[in-house]
Amino acid sequence: MDVNVKYFLSMNSDQEKRSAENIAYLNEVGAKAGIDFHIDDPVDGAPEVVFIGGGGTEGKFKAAIDELEDPIIVLTTGENNSLAASMEILSYFKQVGRKGLILHGDVDEAATRIKDMIQAKAVLKKLKGFRLGALGHSSDWLISSNVDPNKLEAACGMQIVDVPMEEVFAEIEKGGYEENDFTRDLKAHEFDKGELEKALDIYGAFARIKDKYNLQAITVRCFDLLGPIKNTGCLGLAILNAQGVYSGCEGDMPSLISMVVLGELSEKPVFMCNPSRIMRKQSEMVLAHCTLPLNMPCQYKLMTHYESGLGVAVAGDIPLGPCTIFKCSGDMSRHFAQKAEIVADLHEEALCRTQIQLHMDEGLDYFTTDPIGNHHCVCVGDHTGVIEEFFKLL
Repeated sequence: MDVNVKYFLSMNSDQEKRSAENIAYLNEVGAKAGIDFHIDDPVDGAPEVVFIGGGGTEGKFKAAIDELEDPIIVLTTGENNSLAASMEILSYFKQVGRKGLILHGDVDEAATRIKDMIQAKAVLKKLKGFRLGALGHSSDWLISSNVDPNKLEAACGMQIVDVPMEEVFAEIEKGGYEENDFTRDLKAHEFDKGELEKALDIYGAFARIKDKYNLQAITVRCFDLLGPIKNTGCLGLAILNAQGVYSGCEGDMPSLISMVVLGELSEKPVFMCNPSRIMRKQSEMVLAHCTLPLNMPCQYKLMTHYESGLGVAVAGDIPLGPCTIFKCSGDMSRHFAQKAEIVADLHEEALCRTQIQLHMDEGLDYFTTDPIGNHHCVCVGDHTGVIEEFFKLL
């Protein structure tokens, strides 16, 4: 990974010696983190960090402030008043309404954190102008899941685009969809062909709306489809998620925002699901939903939607092992991120079709004392480090 460095060196009498020590520190951090730092030969488009090489650099930083992009990552050493100068610099930066933080620690700590910080900074930049489609309002039972679009855009730059359900129904009525590897694989599964085609027509409608409004993500008031269409959006959401379009259920905008954040930070498919059961003695819980990205399970079969018995839903087995469970509020002011372990894929009759059992060493009390709504998001692997860096930079 290439990273550009804006290097501020103090004017100490032993400047040459200090500079050599600073470059050695950078090289050691870079070697451990897998990063090539560029000071004199910046790489176009590469992320940037600020390196404060010692005291007396505050004025130089102030003169160069307009060249820097928020949020700044201020890398320091434990020598030559680097930390003290960085604190003055960051204090001034925030006084003038800018964002950033200090990365201070030994080589191992800096190497561990800097990759996560750079990934988090890149995601923050990408999210500006990210368009989230609200296909209908949130379902009636999601009474705590409204989002103020202005607060969301102020927090991270994402924008909400409202699409009325009447337009969704009109697109479904048109029928048709583009064939791809996912539709072909679905058709190879055993299921009622007529119901499958209706579900794929719904997928086609979602995809056309996504293209029309230039959306990077959608959430659908999907239960409204049950009456007039007699089918569900589960399959359409599953395909779109596998194609890299974050797609959530029930018009739940905070969950869609959470899917986007977790997916972009982890670069993994994201399963939006209901916490269904907590087994406190075993430090375990069960989560379930009727859709998930088709590129996430190691195998899946098709069933009807759980609550209605209609349409086409996905019952998948997600690989066992480490995972992350995550949720953030619609204004990004709160978040929950916890490492967990997928210990079993379940196949119970009285739950939504895809079911996973997690072991969590900590964090279970959150779900019964101060949860951020109903749905939560799960992806494979432990990504809690980069999530925490993201919210520090926000």
